[in-house]
Order: sequence, then C-alpha cells, then structure tokens
Amino acid sequence: MKQKYPKGLFFLVFTEFWERFGYYLMIGIFTLYMTADAKEGGFGWDNEKAYDIFGTFIAAAYLTPFMGGLLADLKLGYRFSIILGGALMGIGYCMLAIHQEWAFYTSLFIMVIGNGFFKPNISTLLGNLYNSPEFKDKKDSGYNIFYMGINLGAFICNFIGAIFLNKIGWNGAFIAAGVGMFIGVITFSVGLKNFANVDVRKEPSKEDKPFLIQFIGVLLVGTFLALISWFTKGTILSSESSDAFFIFCLPVIFFFTSIYLKASSEEKKPLGTMFTIFLIVILFWTIFKQNGTALTTYAKNYTDRSVPEKYVSTLNSLGFAEKIKAENKEVDQLDEQFRKIKDKEGNVVKCKDYPPYFKNIDPNQMPKEGEEINLVNTSIFQSINPFFVVVLTPLLVAFFGFLRKRGKEPTTASKIMYGLLISALSTLVMVAAIHFTNNGMHKASAWWLIGCYGVITVGELCLSPMGLSMVSKLSPPRLTALMMGAWSLATSIGNKTSSEIAKFWDKYDNKADYFWLNFGLLMLAFLIMLFLLKRLNQVFKK
Repeated sequence: MKQKYPKGLFFLVFTEFWERFGYYLMIGIFTLYMTADAKEGGFGWDNEKAYDIFGTFIAAAYLTPFMGGLLADLKLGYRFSIILGGALMGIGYCMLAIHQEWAFYTSLFIMVIGNGFFKPNISTLLGNLYNSPEFKDKKDSGYNIFYMGINLGAFICNFIGAIFLNKIGWNGAFIAAGVGMFIGVITFSVGLKNFANVDVRKEPSKEDKPFLIQFIGVLLVGTFLALISWFTKGTILSSESSDAFFIFCLPVIFFFTSIYLKASSEEKKPLGTMFTIFLIVILFWTIFKQNGTALTTYAKNYTDRSVPEKYVSTLNSLGFAEKIKAENKEVDQLDEQFRKIKDKEGNVVKCKDYPPYFKNIDPNQMPKEGEEINLVNTSIFQSINPFFVVVLTPLLVAFFGFLRKRGKEPTTASKIMYGLLISALSTLVMVAAIHFTNNGMHKASAWWLIGCYGVITVGELCLSPMGLSMVSKLSPPRLTALMMGAWSLATSIGNKTSSEIAKFWDKYDNKADYFWLNFGLLMLAFLIMLFLLKRLNQVFKK
C-alpha cells in the first residue's frame, strides 16, 4: 500500500508544534514581564526600553537562521543542528525564570543562537522528506500540515502560559515554555531514524564558494562594526542596540546589492524584482510585529478584560483568570490624575494611585480599595492571530484554487499588494476603537482587537507565504539559499523597525494618531507596489 505521507512528517510537525508552543508562550508575556514592577516580579522598565529589547530580540532571531542553515549545510548536518538549537532554546526559556538582569540577557543570547540552528534546518529537513519521487507532488500539502502545527502550538500556548503565570508566577510560565521546547527535542530524537536518509550535507560548488566566503566575511565585518557601535558613547538612533543592529545590517545590504550589480542581464530583472519587494515588505513587518509591543499595551490597559460574573468560578478553576487588586500604590509622577498626599504645609509628600487598568474603568464598576477583580490574561490576546491563521488558511487556499480554475488567480506580486492593503485596513479598526472610546477614556471592547487581528491575518496570509514562493520562483538556482537569507534579513529589519515605531506610543496623546501613522506606512507600501505592479508582473510571467 502506497504511503500517503513520509514517516518522518508527523515527528517534524509535533517537534515544531512544541517549539512554537515555547516560543510564543515566552513572547506572549515578554513585554509584560519587562514592564511589570518589582513587586509584581518584573523589572519595572518603561515601555520604550521594553519595546527596544523586544524588537532587538525578534530582529536577531530572524538574522541567525541563515547562519545556522549555512553551518548545517556545510558541516554540522540537520539533525544535530536541530537538537542543538532546540536544547539551547529550552535552556534559554528556563533561564528567564531567574530574576536577574545577567540571566535575562544571557538567556536572550542563548535563545537567538538556538533559534538560528533550529528554525531553518527543520524546514529544510521537511523539504528533503518530500524530494523523493513518491512524495514530490505532495510537498505543498506537507508544508500546509506543518504550518498548521506551528499555529496550533502558538494558539494553545498562551492559555497554558496563563495558568502557570496565575498559579505560580513568571518563573512558572517561563519554565513551562522551556519544558515545551524540551518535549519537542525529545519528540524529534524519537523519530531520528526517519531522517537519516535525508540528512545529507551539500558540498558547495566552485561557483558557490566565492559567495559563501564573501558572506562569512561580511558577517564578521558587520559583527565588528556592531560591537564598536555598541561600546561607543552616544547614539545615532534611540538606543545602543538599535545603532548596533542597523550598522550590522549595512555591510550585509551592501553584499546583496553587489550581487545585483554583478549579475548577468538575465538575472538582474528577477533579482531586482525580489529586492524591490523585500524593501516594501519591511513596512508590513514594521506594523505586523507590534502585536508584542503597542497592541499588547493596548490589550493590557485599554481593553475591557473583565470576566463576567457567571464565568468567574469556571475560569478561576481552570486558572485562566488574572486577579488584580484595586489598591493605591505610591508612584513617582506628580500628575493631576494621581491622588496627592500633602503635609501640614501643603507640600506633596506622597503620590498614590490605583494600577493603570483602573484609569479608564466605568465608575459604576470601580471596586472598593483592597478588592480584587478577575481579568482575562493579557497574553491570551496573542492567541487570536494563530487562531485566525488556522481557520482562514484553508478558506484562502480554497478561494485562490477557485480563481485558479477560472484563470483569474492573482499573480504573486498582486497577492502581496492586496496583503498590504488589507493590513492597512486593520489599523483603521484601531482608529475606530480609539474614536469610540474617547481616546481611551473608556474601556474598549475586546472585539476591536479581535477584529484588528482578524483583518491583518488575512493580509499576512496574502503576503508572508507569497514571499517564500516568490524566492523559489525567481531566484537563480545557485542563489536560492542566499535569497532566502535576504528575505529573512528584510523580515529582521522590519521586526526591529517595528520596535522603533512602537516607541512613539507613549509620545502620542491622541492614540488614534499612532494608528494613523501605521496606516500611512502601509498605504505607502501599497501605493509603491501598485505603481510597480505591471513591471513586476512581467517578470513573474516569464
């Protein structure tokens, strides 16, 4: 009987399920942990610092996979690299449970290195499973199953993370992420024999070697310049990490530019098309990745997270309800919104206030001092996007299949353009939310965030998979791996730029202006794509 799927497929799916479980559990509480005050077990950093660290981390996480993939190709092999990367990530997640700055930054470094070894090589191994004649025509379905596993892990993790956070604390949630990653490594190890025949290192050809040597040299130069920037007094941008990141990227960008300039006339058009789209989608990732920064802050302080009374006991028993006490806390700011305690001479000696969640609560719902209220955990909102990915992917695939049969399916470039437009519309959902809540003076319904995530997920599904498809279609065969690296670089730059934009959140008194800025950036990207569409489509049709 003919096999429907390669034997190793489900080992890879469940390995990736657990990897995404750990990663998105950690990401869901990452900003919240950094901004929680010391009494709540966090570091008490302001939003700007937290956003900067978040952006640098997710940017670095998209830079290292190309290097890890290169080492696996040339020396280490895929199976060893996946186990090494997974183990490092699990150690990194668990180290976050140590509430010390040295452990915090060390864990981030370990996770970035681990992700670099794990992420590209598990995808490569999956592709190799489908390279045999028996399964070659089923590769798309294999990747669809794999992608669903990723998003199921990302969906479930925030609920489990909320239980550990509520019952144990931050350390419990981070250890749960680490345990999830170790389960993934064990799952992969159990299935090792299924991958022995596809774990084949690629010997670089003569024409590949100059590119590899140049690229390794560029990475070393970039690292050296970044270190100089980091330790030099003063900053060009908002922080040392931002300076170091973008200075590191400069020689890498120069390297890819030189490839285009040296390319033959036949290669220049497809390379130019890819590089143009890479630059444009940076703006998409700039907005999309704010789910972990500005939108998390909006969910935490501006969204009504109260649990209806009839569900309180159920959610409490499941561990999904976060308790917050309506008690006055001493604060440093002497703003009018705070209750000021004065001495006999009328001088302000103390400044007290309820936690930020109570600033815009309905006066009729304001609890008495010392009372606790039950709230849905902020991190649960991070499950909305993967939920929509799981639900909408089959619908979108069916829709494009329907158009394909009638010869009306949009080109890859057109799908990316529509993805940018749809993503721009998601920011208008938040503009409306700000308008109807009087600039955050009243709590917003959770449906606003659900609607925003739902719309931008459609944009993501039109754009993100199409980027990888574009690289496979247009890259000269000898440059495909490098072009995948260029796509990863564009994503990385967008991730870091996202944190730079998010720093404006606290600087806008009218929060609608912040979302109008996001709308403007995405519309700029859409209009550039619209202007270039005819020229880009000509390249895709060749």
